[in-house]
Amino acid sequence: MDPAIWSRLPEEILDHILSLLPLKTFMNLRSTCKRFDSLIFSPSFISKHSSAAGAAASPPSLLLLSHPHFPSRVGVYDAATASWRSIHLSLSSASTSPRAAATLLSSSNGLFCLRNSSSLLISNFLTKSSRPINFPTFPFDFDSLTLISTESGYSIFAHCSRSSFVYSSAAQSWSQFDGFSPALSESCRQEGVFFRGSLYFTTQEPIQIVRFDVRTGEWGSMETELPAGISFARLVSNGERKLYLVGGVGNNGISKTVKLWELDGGGDWVEIERLPEMMCRKFVSVCYHNYEHVYCFWHQGMICICCYTWPEILYYKVGRRTWHWLPKCPSLPEKWSCGFKWFSFVPQLYALV
Repeated sequence: MDPAIWSRLPEEILDHILSLLPLKTFMNLRSTCKRFDSLIFSPSFISKHSSAAGAAASPPSLLLLSHPHFPSRVGVYDAATASWRSIHLSLSSASTSPRAAATLLSSSNGLFCLRNSSSLLISNFLTKSSRPINFPTFPFDFDSLTLISTESGYSIFAHCSRSSFVYSSAAQSWSQFDGFSPALSESCRQEGVFFRGSLYFTTQEPIQIVRFDVRTGEWGSMETELPAGISFARLVSNGERKLYLVGGVGNNGISKTVKLWELDGGGDWVEIERLPEMMCRKFVSVCYHNYEHVYCFWHQGMICICCYTWPEILYYKVGRRTWHWLPKCPSLPEKWSCGFKWFSFVPQLYALV
C-alpha cells in the first residue's frame, strides 16, 4: 500500500476498479475528488459500469408522494422493504436560490421535471444533478405537462389552450405546434402516456382517445372503439410493449365496477381484470364519483391508480394478477385532505440531464 506505487496506478485500471463497485458505494466516493465526481458522466465509465457483474446492486425503485403544503419534502415508499421514509429535495445546484421552492410535475426513467418561479428544472435525484430550462413563452400557463425520458435523451410536452410545445434535450430548444387542440383528460392530473413514439390522452365527454406524435407534432384520434358503458378512462403504458386502459363502467357517469383492459395486436381492447367488489366500493367512496381527481401510472410491474384527494394508492400487480392498497404514509398530517401527487422513481445513474 505504498502511496508512491498507488499514485502511479494507470487511470484505466483505476476506472475499471471503480466500475466494479456497487452503485451506492461509488456515489459516496464522488465527494472525495473532482475526478471521481466527473467520472460518472464519462462514456467509457458508463459502459464499464453497466456491463460489470459486480455493479448489479442498484438502488431500489421507489414511490414518491408530494403535497403542495410542503413542496421541498416528499414521502418515500420502498416496496422491497415495505417501509416509509421522508426526504428533502435539495435543488440548490439547479436554482439561483438554494431556498427556492420547486414543484414536482412529472417523472420518467429516473428523471424528474419540476417548476419554480422562473423555469422548469430537469433533475436526476440519484446523481444530484439538475438543469434549468427556460419557458418557451412568458407567462407559461399549461394544462398538461409530460416528461418523456428515453435512452437517447428526453423531451418535455406541454399543452396549452391553443398550442402544444415540445422541448428536445438533443436540440436544447422548444418547438411550437398549432392546429388540433383537443380538450384533454378531465383535469391536468393525468399526464400523457408515451407509447410507440406518441403521447396518448383521454378527452372529456364524449370520452375518446387522442394521440400526439412527439416527432412531427401531429394530433390524431385513436380509431379503436372504447368498451361499452365506460364512465371514466385512464391510460397506462409499460413503455413500448403494452398499452392498458383503466376505466369505470356504469350508468349516468357513475361507476359500478372498475375494469382493466389491454390493447391487443388487432387494435381491440380486451378485458383482463375486474376490481374486486369490496375494493371497488372503497375506491368509489374515495372518489365520490369525481373521477377528474383520478390519475394512473406504471411502476415496476404495477398499474397504480391514485386519487388527488386520497393519500393511498390502489395498485394492480400485473405479473401476479392481484389487487392491493398501499397504506397511508404514517408521517402525513391529518389535515392534508387534497393535493396528493404520486410519482414513480426508478433511479437511473445514466439518465443525464
